[in-house]
Amino acid sequence: MSENPGTVEKQYVLSIDQGTTSSRAILFDHAGAIVAVDQKEHEQIFPRAGWVEHDAVEIWNNVRSVVAGVLSKAEVNRHQIASVGITNQRESAVVWDKNTGEPVYNVIVWQDTRTQAICDRLAGDVGPDRYKDQVGLGLATYFSGPKVAWILENVEGARQRAEAGDLLLGTMDTWVLWNMTGGVNGGVHATDVTNASRTMLMNIDTLDWNEDICADMGIPTSMLPEIKPSSGIFGYGRKNGLLVDTPVSGILGDQQAATFGQACFEVGQAKNTYGTGCFMLINTGTTPVRSENGLLTTVCYQIGDQPAVYALEGSIAVAGSLVQWLRDNLGIIKDSKDVEELAKTVEDNGGAYFVPAFSGLFAPYWRPDARGALVGLTRYVNKGHIARAVEESTAFQTREVLEAMNRDAAASGTTLTELKVDGGMTRDELLMQFQADQVGVPVVRPQVTETTALGAAYAAGIAVGFWSGTQDVIDNWAEGRRWEPAMKEGERERLFRNWKKAVTRTLDWVDEDVVE
Repeated sequence: MSENPGTVEKQYVLSIDQGTTSSRAILFDHAGAIVAVDQKEHEQIFPRAGWVEHDAVEIWNNVRSVVAGVLSKAEVNRHQIASVGITNQRESAVVWDKNTGEPVYNVIVWQDTRTQAICDRLAGDVGPDRYKDQVGLGLATYFSGPKVAWILENVEGARQRAEAGDLLLGTMDTWVLWNMTGGVNGGVHATDVTNASRTMLMNIDTLDWNEDICADMGIPTSMLPEIKPSSGIFGYGRKNGLLVDTPVSGILGDQQAATFGQACFEVGQAKNTYGTGCFMLINTGTTPVRSENGLLTTVCYQIGDQPAVYALEGSIAVAGSLVQWLRDNLGIIKDSKDVEELAKTVEDNGGAYFVPAFSGLFAPYWRPDARGALVGLTRYVNKGHIARAVEESTAFQTREVLEAMNRDAAASGTTLTELKVDGGMTRDELLMQFQADQVGVPVVRPQVTETTALGAAYAAGIAVGFWSGTQDVIDNWAEGRRWEPAMKEGERERLFRNWKKAVTRTLDWVDEDVVE
């Protein structure tokens, strides 16, 4: 006798990871193990120096494609899927017409620096910290609000359509959710607290939109999505999609999702994700902590009607994307993974230091005027040394963020004793050992390194009872590899001192009369 599809036991949670360079769908089982993966890259659009865009329609089509691909690979249908989680590149902003579903402009990506003039204008005489007490963030090109302001100011007719109530705005989770749940036919317009906390438009203490800041940026509040907890039901799959009536019940920005997947549920626990950029978060509990050392105050996660949990974050703009630059712009390597082998052909960096300030410097400096620099060059330096300098730059940047984090955390009596790591670059053994050497504490990689997608899956599964709560996440987490510091103190400090010197060479590069 055939089983009624409605009674099939739910065996999996599907995670959609809409990242900076690709969209992926990953199917997880109850043990948190990967069952199947499908992935598709999207075009990186660079109209001008400092401008970075994506095609929102291409991304939505890719999401549909990878969902179909992962279900096909696993030979699974929607009846076996308990829920769907979404995680996303944060701060990247899209504005679209709610009646047609068409974006009015490309996605403006988090790395994009075009909004500097808007940020300067908003800062006025008060300075970049004008809104920091309310939203936990300083004015910077990184965040979503000024990107939306740019679209409304520069796309013909956009402001009029927005004021007429025809346009919606969102980060990429909101765009995917709206389309997944019906689009123009009743799509849900919502986001979660973690993504909302990266817009510069949400009050960090009360978790609601700040109408005064929206007014300052010229953003009609009718465009804004509803803010919901990270773990809870947002909506259900559209009738003409592959996931009909499947609950979408977890949304977290990618770095918060990785923190969740790494089971950093205790105050003082931290993780660092090595992806396009590098992002370190430390759990600060249910009270937002204002940084005195160049870090961001952000929402870490919120489960249902429980209090929100906060984090301090150190954001590094360029990490894995520097390896891609070495591959695509210079052609020094054919594949990203080749950088480790090339770096291993030399014993050290040969005196070369690479500061990848392609989008200015993020934490802890927040210097939009900085630009990338390769310094310390002599005739001795070869491509192996440059590859090594590329590798080391990620570790040096991470150490700077960690030291800022420890200074902030010292006020609450917590110090980091180990660093949990995840993301694609953690496969690089040379980098991970150098990272342990530089931070002076063990670096620990979990067995499942896809913690971003896993965190979104956990949030989605907890909301529908597939997992009972955070203890299941803790129980599923397992150590995969550990690197202990091995470098002598004198060498460690010499290298870092030279790195700091290299950073000073990148500053004050962009003048008012320099048009990029």
